[in-house]
Amino acid sequence: MPSSAGNNQGSSGYSWFARLLELPNDSPLKAVIVTLAVCLIASILVAGSAVLLKPAQEANKERERLARIGEIAALLPGVEEVLQIGDTLRVEARVVDLATGRYVPTIDPADFDQRRAAKDPGLSVVIPPERDLAQIGRRAAFAVVYLVREEDHLRAVILPVHGRGFGSMLYGYLGLSSDLRTVIGLSFYEHGETPGLGALIDDPQWRSLWHGKKVWDGAGIPGIGVAEGPVEPGSSEADYLVDGLTGATWTSRGVTNLLRFWLGSDGFGTYLRSFPNQRG
Repeated sequence: MPSSAGNNQGSSGYSWFARLLELPNDSPLKAVIVTLAVCLIASILVAGSAVLLKPAQEANKERERLARIGEIAALLPGVEEVLQIGDTLRVEARVVDLATGRYVPTIDPADFDQRRAAKDPGLSVVIPPERDLAQIGRRAAFAVVYLVREEDHLRAVILPVHGRGFGSMLYGYLGLSSDLRTVIGLSFYEHGETPGLGALIDDPQWRSLWHGKKVWDGAGIPGIGVAEGPVEPGSSEADYLVDGLTGATWTSRGVTNLLRFWLGSDGFGTYLRSFPNQRG
């Protein structure tokens, strides 16, 4: 025969809940318990949603990243649409050792995560503050570059670039023609800049200004960047600079700094200068 103690234990939870419901609505104890319960349930729902939605969010970021690569490739003369990249025009991913400028055939580009590598002391290097134009602190020792080829001919090289803007880190791609001196396009696929100001880096009209700009000055130093205001046509700066973003001075400077960093010796400079030796 069940003991009365067992019955009391089984009903204690109900009795406690019933007593809680019987408390007046203005009871401080009831208010605290209900508030804590709501917060707990909300936290569980938010955490669960974040876990469930993360794969979809990552997939969306990957699609956006690949779309930006395709947009730059589509700016090549004779390429009408990204979707037409196929047997004739192909994009080949290669991993580069940024210190030597050489390809690393032992690393699969599909498996290499440059952002994760930048956080790993064994796979990254610290950038001294006096050289850290892009304000990234550390950079991965390796990077994935994209070679756009038409049959056996190199048409473009697309480089991943990132650096600090005004309120966020800017992630994008810089496309260079096969001469490695002329810009095909610049496109950012992730940032958190101020809408209507720094976010104008997404404006198609502003992005189109980069096409045809030169990256190196006469001394072989990265001269590409964003001017503080409008660029005077025919001026000495017109070959390298695009118009500044009105009201977004810090974002404009961030774009200039990240481009000059990644084209310099701490970025892809060694790779680009040794590139003729590895065209095949």
